[in-house]
Amino acid sequence: MSDENPFKTRIPSPASRMLGWTFVSYDREAMVLRLAFDGKPEFRNPAGVIQGGILSAMVDDTFGPLVGATLGKFGVTVDLTTQFLRPVLPGPITTEARILRRGRSVVFLEGDLMDAGGKLCLRCTASFFVPEKDPRPNPQPLAAAPSEPAPQS
Repeated sequence: MSDENPFKTRIPSPASRMLGWTFVSYDREAMVLRLAFDGKPEFRNPAGVIQGGILSAMVDDTFGPLVGATLGKFGVTVDLTTQFLRPVLPGPITTEARILRRGRSVVFLEGDLMDAGGKLCLRCTASFFVPEKDPRPNPQPLAAAPSEPAPQS
């Protein structure tokens, strides 16, 4: 099941714009977000493939919006572990992020990154801290406000 785009009114950050952040689908009940990114040629390293830090940033930039859309709160990355499974050439990239478990102030996530052919190239796990109060000086809405609390796991 795919829910309506909760990011229609979101103003993408400069980093999101640079990465080519594009909404694909969101399933609130399953706590899964899918996005598309633009694997630009200028993201290549000397070996001709997209630099690993850029790829990790794409998955991280899927985790944050997933936390915001699902919990209605701002979260920050505490740790991010990346397993590079195969190189990624410039071209369309898709990501899928899932919330594995929620605590009072920490959310555990897992995410995958696929290349233009749909092959799994990267897997990340992360922990996000979700403070009680939003620490940003001028916060914009994270996503459309959830109509009911997300299910606990």
